Amino acid sequence: MFVADALGLDFINSIATPVDTPVDWIADGGGLLRWLAQAKLVPSDVLDELKARATPGELDGVAGQARDLREWFRGFVRKHMGRPLAPRALRELEPLNRLLETDTGFSKIVPHRHDDHDGFALKRTRRWRSAETLLLPIGEAMARVVCEESFSDIKTCEGPACTLIFADHTRARARRWCSMAVCGNRAKQAAHRSRVKDRG
Repeated sequence: MFVADALGLDFINSIATPVDTPVDWIADGGGLLRWLAQAKLVPSDVLDELKARATPGELDGVAGQARDLREWFRGFVRKHMGRPLAPRALRELEPLNRLLETDTGFSKIVPHRHDDHDGFALKRTRRWRSAETLLLPIGEAMARVVCEESFSDIKTCEGPACTLIFADHTRARARRWCSMAVCGNRAKQAAHRSRVKDRG
């Protein structure tokens, strides 16, 4: 369900009602690892290593922290979406800043091939010391929403039962659905049935 055009919003959408029943993709530690892999937020070898050394229940505990973080961010986004984010909102972002302050990130020089030439690049990485560090790339994705997205363009899908949120990056800012293939198609079918019924 990566339809939001912003990973931090896709994280909010990791619990959704795509059809009739709510689905939580990070209901447990395994779900969190799968979501992080699909989002390409954590290298697969890091996920494998953290899974191998996690104590029983540790990843489930981190998934619980991720769900709490998700619901906090959902409340923040819903409160502020539809209008520019005001500077006074910074106080409300303290939980996110506290998470980001725990990072043990660093930069290092790595081999890099560019335009058929071997060279080097500066790559940002981190020390994955515990399962809780899995929350850091999620926090960064949420921070990018706050810093890089216009909250005026964050919307909820107009599908009657849909709970998905997205950033409207269309030229006319006219996006109405999480996906034309899902909710947009349902709306077309419902409008068609209504027209047929009115004629009938």
